Amino acid sequence: MVDSSAGGKMSAHGGGGGRTRVGRYELGRTLGEGTFAKVKFARNVETGENVAIKILDKDKVLKHKMIAQIKREISTMKLIRHPNVIRMYEVMASRTKIYIVMELVTGGELFDKIASRGRLKEDDARKYFQQLINAVDYCHSRGVYHRDLKPENLLLDANGTLKVSDFGLSALSQQVREDGLLHTTCGTPNYVAPEVINNKGYDGAKADLWSCGVILFVLMAGYLPFEDSNLMALYKKIYKADFSCPSWFSTSAKKLIKKILDPNPNTRITIAEVINNEWFKKGYQPPRFETAEVNLDDINSIFNESGDPAQLVVERREERPAVMNAFELISTSQGLNLGTLFEKQTDSVKRETRFASRLPANEILSKIEAAAGPMGFNVQKRNYKVPIILADKKTITACFHFT
Repeated sequence: MVDSSAGGKMSAHGGGGGRTRVGRYELGRTLGEGTFAKVKFARNVETGENVAIKILDKDKVLKHKMIAQIKREISTMKLIRHPNVIRMYEVMASRTKIYIVMELVTGGELFDKIASRGRLKEDDARKYFQQLINAVDYCHSRGVYHRDLKPENLLLDANGTLKVSDFGLSALSQQVREDGLLHTTCGTPNYVAPEVINNKGYDGAKADLWSCGVILFVLMAGYLPFEDSNLMALYKKIYKADFSCPSWFSTSAKKLIKKILDPNPNTRITIAEVINNEWFKKGYQPPRFETAEVNLDDINSIFNESGDPAQLVVERREERPAVMNAFELISTSQGLNLGTLFEKQTDSVKRETRFASRLPANEILSKIEAAAGPMGFNVQKRNYKVPIILADKKTITACFHFT
């Protein structure tokens, strides 16, 4: 999840501190953190574009035997280029980490909109449902089945456009067995199709559509169609499609939802039929986008320790110079020093040495005192001016300006 403030200033820019760079990206503050990964705000220094980077620890991935899952998630995101799906730009790897560079989405979760407002108006719910179906239909056309569709995995961008995210439980068409079905039971109980729970194999496209139907119900009702604190009781309701639509649903919306939430996958409506449904088609605008050819050959190299070291990136920290205002910058050039306009002229030659430091003022002065003392100098500190009295009673004054 990426919150709405993510598009602001990067924390790495504050206070004149250092910047962490990975490849062409400058990392900022952490947007989210899980057991195996964290997501950071980042900026492409070449284009200025803001992105989100998911950072995974290779050791943790290997230790928990998650290589296959991570490869599948990366492959899935690489295959999909759709305006209603989170975009993955590129994947990089260092010796210890994997970096997944993704589109930055700043509008929060659709779930938050429901939680704060309650149910949505039917027209608003239809708009989000249309975008969801567009995304899911495209995923299926690319051989990708999400398997964990729910409002928490649906994000909104700054313009309110829906973006499907989190393909961690997705399946690819290569995982379909000889019977033409998927066999891994996964998903969130309240949104999962009855045939998935049955553990006898299921069609990934039909199971995803069931979850879409539950989401549509939640958007319009403000609560779940299947709910029970006892998991087995919940499953019984799902098996029987034991639910009822509230009175404020329009008749055509009720009919469509009941066709989607048909417990028999063989008679359940298809996505093509949903798109041709009269209720769905109201105000519908098909998405416009270009389909690009995608090569997945480089996915294995991310985990290949014997791969080409030249292809690995290095996470490095770059120190930023101390911040100086315009007058301080000008005064560093002897030819442009404006001090003579404001200081009383004397016959003495004024020699200056300037340096910048990020250490605290007291620490700098203490170090000067410690260095001058053993050399026979008498050091006196007054308001950040340090007169150093030499053996011949001449005085060198060090004057410090702290910003």
